Order: sequence, then structure tokens, then C-alpha cells
Amino acid sequence: MQSRQLFAVVLVVVGAGCGKEASFQVRESVEQLHITHAAPGTELSLVNSAGKELAFGTADDQGSLVLRRLPPGQGYQVKTRGMQPEVSRPLKVMSVEESKPRPEDYAKQELKAGFNYLTMRDGTTLSAWVTLPRGKGPFPTVVNYSGYDASRPQDPNPDLTFLCDDFPVMCTPPTDPNSLLAGMLGYATVSVNMRGTGCSGGAYDYFETLQVLDGYDVIEIVAAQSWTLHHQVGMVGLSYPGITQLFVAAQRPPGLAAISPMSVIGSTDTTLLPGGILNDGFAISWVKNVLSKAVPYGQGWEQKRVDAGDTICAENQLLHSQLIDNVAQARQIIYYDPNEHDRFNPSTFVDKIEVPVFLTGSWQDEQTGPYFFLLFDKFKNSESVRLTATNGVHIDGFGPHILTEWHTFLELFVAKRKPLDPMKVRNVSPLLYTSFFNAPLVLPPSRFVNYQSYEEALAAWKAEAPLRVMFESGAVGPELGTPVPAFEHSFTSYPPPETNALTFYFQPQGQLGSAAPMVANAGSTFRLDPEAGKTGVLAPNGDIWARLPAYDWKQPMSGGAVVLESEPIAQDLVLLGTASVDLWLKSPVDDADLEVTLSEVRADGKEIYIQSGWLRAGHRKPGPNATPLWPAQTLMLDAWAPLPLNEWTEVRVGTAGFAHAARSGSRLRVSIDTPGGVRADWRFALKKFDGDVTYAIGHDSAHPSKVVLPRLDGVRVPSMAPVCPSLRGQPCRDRMNITNTAMP
Repeated sequence: MQSRQLFAVVLVVVGAGCGKEASFQVRESVEQLHITHAAPGTELSLVNSAGKELAFGTADDQGSLVLRRLPPGQGYQVKTRGMQPEVSRPLKVMSVEESKPRPEDYAKQELKAGFNYLTMRDGTTLSAWVTLPRGKGPFPTVVNYSGYDASRPQDPNPDLTFLCDDFPVMCTPPTDPNSLLAGMLGYATVSVNMRGTGCSGGAYDYFETLQVLDGYDVIEIVAAQSWTLHHQVGMVGLSYPGITQLFVAAQRPPGLAAISPMSVIGSTDTTLLPGGILNDGFAISWVKNVLSKAVPYGQGWEQKRVDAGDTICAENQLLHSQLIDNVAQARQIIYYDPNEHDRFNPSTFVDKIEVPVFLTGSWQDEQTGPYFFLLFDKFKNSESVRLTATNGVHIDGFGPHILTEWHTFLELFVAKRKPLDPMKVRNVSPLLYTSFFNAPLVLPPSRFVNYQSYEEALAAWKAEAPLRVMFESGAVGPELGTPVPAFEHSFTSYPPPETNALTFYFQPQGQLGSAAPMVANAGSTFRLDPEAGKTGVLAPNGDIWARLPAYDWKQPMSGGAVVLESEPIAQDLVLLGTASVDLWLKSPVDDADLEVTLSEVRADGKEIYIQSGWLRAGHRKPGPNATPLWPAQTLMLDAWAPLPLNEWTEVRVGTAGFAHAARSGSRLRVSIDTPGGVRADWRFALKKFDGDVTYAIGHDSAHPSKVVLPRLDGVRVPSMAPVCPSLRGQPCRDRMNITNTAMP
């Protein structure tokens, strides 16, 4: 260490007056410096005006290096190491506050239909694909912003080119379905690859500050276009381009009119670490996939652009090799650190969003997950909010009963006009839905076309309750399993005021009862299954997006679960919200990975999956926002504690959100076992222990384990129960009698 410090001092002294002009290039950025065109392997040092070394790195195989997390300031220089160092010009590292461009700087950039580059505040260029409707405009305009291939030029679908006359966007299609549909509805669309992906410059790092600032700049550039109606734009997209909307909108760009995020996370940690257990399935595989395509030429289409003469795309690949290994970062996370992780947690910053919000989510979402409900009560400063939840899977935001309302939202808050009836789109919707959902679904007519003015339509929309819940999607429609709800209901807030707690206590004989058990010293046991975390609910080669997926929802092995079941319910029961399974647990080891699952056992002998929840018991301490229905663990270090060995400990496991209707005569079932086997794409990196581990669940007078359910009053249920299987995202199987293993 001393020799390195001495070398650095010599370098500064020698280089201060006799360095030669740098052959490498440096771009000044926000809290960063970007070095390119250095000789691969060159050692590079960053010094301040006093000659003190602040950072050091080595140019990669492309001659590139990104120096991150630099304090803003002036007078920096980058130097090569050696007796005759190459020295950059004096450099400035910008702060976030001083980096903001002037409005007139945004207006100088002109976009045209087709492929474009947008220049960000630090000079980095992002690739974009623009589609414009026929006519002179101005047009209502939407932006799609993500790390997928948003800006990739693509050939039209040959089966749909006959639609080009009516829908020109079909022959210049964006890659994103929301953008394509918006284009069919007469909107201009701008699809942008975020920094470090596709033909965009920079290096990828999951929702770093620059990616968020870029989103602000993108909105302002697009809003400044002469063809943008009202000089304000909306944002559209499902999944990744849905999540980006939350980050960008929290920056409050003036040119943003509204956002419409679909199938989003509630927080990065609820998808990555559900209950404190690493999601070693979708969460990690998604990051791996994005990173694999954020390397130079990683998405595949960039090379074609470069071969055709796109020198900007070629230059932009140089920094792609400086991406951050977000997988390694994710695997190091054990506890939630607010100072580090709040910036990735939308539930901590969506209260900054002021524009109207149209948000949708599916309770059984196999990718981003079912924790979007954590956002429902957080949009406190948005002028207008519409929240939609349904049973189903990741793509169900594209269902007809959601897309019609999405179009209405865009008309009211982006186009700012009385909603137009999309008759032409509705006429071709069966064709589009047949290719997407394998069923000829039809977009419903707009509910607002008969109002006399925009003001009347807007007032009527705002007068409606903000939370819309769709039940039993898949049970009706032209084909079973399509995203069409059997019924729906709206609510003024979340949790709905009509919700109250319904408690069932665990009984010694595997029953759920309304009264606490009276017996002494009773409990049941289950064995930890070390391989369970690697298992899913789909059959081999099953397709979760099929109308009726091939599920393989296995019954628990003997001794592998504690299962409890209620008596038949006397009347229909509607549940909405989260449930808390409050366990008394005895463990021979210092921790436990727990999974709780709710299901309905019908009178016809069919069992329907409702929802699950997960918890690593070391994180069991309820958080400050805990309620009887939601333990709200923080996952923070100061709340963690090992389980006391072989002692009874109370552990509350909250389920994710759900909405479900059970008919009279059905029974409710609760299962407690090892995480795994209930999700299509999630997997769980379970804690490992030596030897066999058996846990005990108490159900006696001193240790009254229970489940607290979110009973919803005032909602009528259709008399016809859904066919089993038919409900989207909810596997169905034949009921099997389960005999619990009694505690010795």
C-alpha cells in the first residue's frame, strides 16, 4: 500500500508540468467521467486540482473506463500512469442540480419519423424509434422508455400489412405492444433505448441516477417537438417500460402529461427478496438477461446498423463494456438498507408524482410479482389516479377490459379531449387478440363518447372511485382462460373501508375454527425440503401465457407441510387485500424459510390456488406500518434476530395481495411448508442447514396460530362458480386429504 501511494505521488509530481496531450477521450457527466479510446490495459488516474488522486482504474478491452460516484467539482484531470503521462484537459464533474439543461436546449433537437438519436445533458446519445400518424399534426404523443429493444427498427408483420392503409404504424411498427396500439389509435410514439442498451451510448447500471435523468431529458425533448400536441406527452409500457415510468415521473419533468404503468414492481426488494429470501428465479434471470444484452452489440440488431454506416451506434458501443454487474450486487444483499435501497423502491418516492396515473397489476404475476398493491395508497400528490387489479399473469394488462380504460385515460389526460370511439381498432381487435391470446376478444366501446364535451367527460371520470378490482378473469368470454372478468367492483381507497378481519384459528385435528384452541401442548410438524426452492408450478414445457396453462401444482409430500381446512362456509365470501398467517413456530435451527399458501376447496372436490406469502423467519419482527392483515417486515438489519432454538416463537407471514370469491359450501385451506412449487418463474435460494430439519407449528391454548383474512363486505358474487380450471393465474387440482404429522 505504501509503494502504491509513493508511486501516485511521483506520478503527480512528474506529470504536473510535463504531461503530454491525452490520446484518449473523456466525456464529462453527472457524478461520473466517461473515458474512451484509451489503449486497452492503460492504467488511468483521476486527480483533482491539487494533484491528489481520487480514483483509479484500467481501460478495458475496448479502451473504455467509467469512473463513478465522483464528487461534483471542477479542475479534475485524467492521467495515464508512467514517467511521461498523457493528461486530459481540465474536467468538470456535474452535480444533478447544475446539470439540468435550459428549456431552449431541448427545443433545438428535432425528431423525425424513423430512427433518431436524442442527446442527453451529458452529451450521451440515446437511440429512438419514432412513428407519426398521417397528417401535419400536432399529435397526442406517448413515450416508451426501457432497456429492452425499444428503438430497434423492425419489419412489419407480413400477416398484418394489409392493415397499413388504415393504420400506417403497422408498416413502421414499434417493438412495444402499448406503443403499437397507441399508434393505431392515432398517437405519435417515441420508443427509446435507455443508456447502455441497443444503439444508445453510456454504460448500463440498474436505475442509476443518469438513467433517471435521461428519462427526464427524453420527456422534455419529445414534448418540445412541433408535432407534439400540447407540448406534453404520456408514458406507456408494461413491465420494464412500466417500471421506468414511476422513476421518471417522480422527477416531475414539465413536459409529462400522464403515465400508465402496467405490471410493475411495488419495490425492487419485494421481487428480488420476497420476505428476505433471494428470488433466484425470475429476478436474477431477468437481470442476467438484461445485462447479457447490454454488452457491446448485445441485442443483436446494433451490428446491422453499424454495417449500414451508423457511426454513432458504433461509437456508442464503446462504453457498453463498462456496465455494472447488477447480479453480483443482488446476491450480496441480505438486509434492506434505506440509504442504499430506497432509490430503487417506488413505494418510497411515487408520492412525488404529480401527473395522472393509470396503473394495473395481476395478483398472480409470475415475473414482477404481486406486490404492486404496495403503491396503491402512495400516489398522494397525483391529481388523478386509476388503479386496476385482477387475478392473472404478467401480460394481462393487455386484456380488452383494461386496454379500453387505458385508451380513455390517454384521451382525457394526454390528448385532452373527449374520448374518441376507436371503432376501427375495435373492428380489428379480434384479429389482434387471436394472435396474442388465441381468442377473438373484442375491445369494448368507450364509456365516455356520449358526453357533450371534454369537460363533462373528464368530470365524470374523476367522479368514479379510483380503485377497480376485476374478479374471476378467465371464467367468462369467448374461450375459457381469456383475460375477461366475470364481475368487478370499485372502491374509494386501499385497503377498502368495506374490508374487515376474519380470523380462523388452527385446531389440533387440522381444522380452522373461529375460536382459539383450548387444548394444551398440541402442534404439527413439517420437514424442510432443501430442494423445494428450485421447483415451480408449471408442467415441463408449460406456457404460463397460454389460455389454460399446463400447471403441475403438486400436493405436499407426507410430512412436508402443515395443512388446515375450515368447515364449509355458510355464505359467499369475498376476500380482497393481504392475509396474515400468524404462526407459533418451534425450530431446532436458528432460522426458517417459510411459505404460506391460501386455497379454496370447493364442494365439487376441486382446490383452487389463491395466493402465497414468504418469509425468512430471522426477519420476523413486524414493521412500524404493521396491521392485523399485513406484518410489513422491514427486512432491515436492526430488525433481524435468529430464532431461539427449540423455543416457541411467534412469526407472522403475510401473503401477497389477492382478490377472490368463494361460494357457499367451499372450505378455506391454509398450507405451511418450504418455499417453492407455487410460482411459475420465481425460485427461492433457501437457507442451508446440516442434516434434516423439522419445524413445529403450535395450535394449542398457549400457542394459538391463526390466519387473518381480508373479508370484503357488500360485493355480490355471481351464482355460477367458475369452471375449474379457467381462472387466469390460479391453478386448479383435485382435493387430497392431508393428515398432519403430530408434534411428539
